Amino acid sequence: MSDKQPQQVSGIVSSAVLAQLFDCDEKTVRNLAARGIVVKKGRGEYIVAQSIRNYVRHLRDVAAGRGGEEKQLGLTEQRARFAKEQADHAAIKNATLRGELVPAIEVERRWASILSFIRAKMLAIPSDLTLSLPHLTRHDTDVIDRSIRDALEEASEGE
Repeated sequence: MSDKQPQQVSGIVSSAVLAQLFDCDEKTVRNLAARGIVVKKGRGEYIVAQSIRNYVRHLRDVAAGRGGEEKQLGLTEQRARFAKEQADHAAIKNATLRGELVPAIEVERRWASILSFIRAKMLAIPSDLTLSLPHLTRHDTDVIDRSIRDALEEASEGE
């Protein structure tokens, strides 16, 4: 390391010179000035040292995600969100191909079929009991039938 003091950058430069230093166009320099990032001295004139410091700080903030380029960050966030959506889509597609996922409509149809079967079996219990337990009276089987129907109705209301 040298014991020399760093040379001070000073002076006033045009928007064209500042654009060349920042590797951008003059319109970008004007936009940066409007946002207070570069320091304007007069019409088309900028204070070079403070403008460079501010621009470097601005770029650091943008790179660190602390603000600055709202449109740029919005675009970055959108790209990240889109990439995540694509990854999720691929994961779902792969899981479906492996048979780990099935369409909700198929699940719904299957459960409807199972529940319909269970309902029919439950409603058949009173007549089955009449055949296997002949000592039950008609009143007994009617009470059993009513209890089963009430239970099924209560269960269907629980949806």
